[in-house]
Amino acid sequence: MYDESDPVPLLKRVDPPMAADERTMLLAWLDRHRATVHAKCAGLDPELASAAPIPTSPMTTIGGIVSHLRWVEAFWFEVVMLNQPDEAPYSEQDPDGEFRVGARRPLGELLAEYEEQCARSREITSHLELGNSSRRVLQEGRTTLRWVITHMIEETARHNGHLDLLRELADGRTGL
Repeated sequence: MYDESDPVPLLKRVDPPMAADERTMLLAWLDRHRATVHAKCAGLDPELASAAPIPTSPMTTIGGIVSHLRWVEAFWFEVVMLNQPDEAPYSEQDPDGEFRVGARRPLGELLAEYEEQCARSREITSHLELGNSSRRVLQEGRTTLRWVITHMIEETARHNGHLDLLRELADGRTGL
C-alpha cells in the first residue's frame, strides 16, 4: 500500500538500444517514455499532484495526466487490440473523467495503477505480432499493433512534456 505522505519513488529508466530489430526498438522506446512518467513525478510532494497551475486548463494536473495515460494504455491495448470492454472513468457526458479522477487520487496510487496497466500492455504485446490487426473496428477501420505502439510512444512523450512543465510550476524541479 502506498503511504500518501511519502514522496513518489523513482522508477529506473533504461536507454533504448542503438541498433535492434523493429519490435525491440519500438517497445524499448515506449518503456523509456513510460519510465519517464515516473521520473517526472519522483520526489514530488503528493499534495502538489492535484495543483492546476494553468488557469485556462483547470484539469491539467500531474495526477490527471498520469490517470489519463493509464486509461489510454487500457484503451489501445485492451479495448482496441483485444476488443475488451472500456471501463475508463470517461463517457460522452464526461469526456475528461479520467483527468478529474486523477486530480482527486493519491499520486502514488495512480502511478502504481499506471505501472500495472503498462505490465498488462506488455503482456498483450508479447502475444501479438506488429502486423496483427485490432479486434475492434474503429471509425477509421482496423489498426495494427505497430500503429498502436507508435501512437503510444507519441502520446506518452507528448504528455511527458506536459508533466515536465507542470513539475517545474509545482516545485521548480527541472531536468528530470
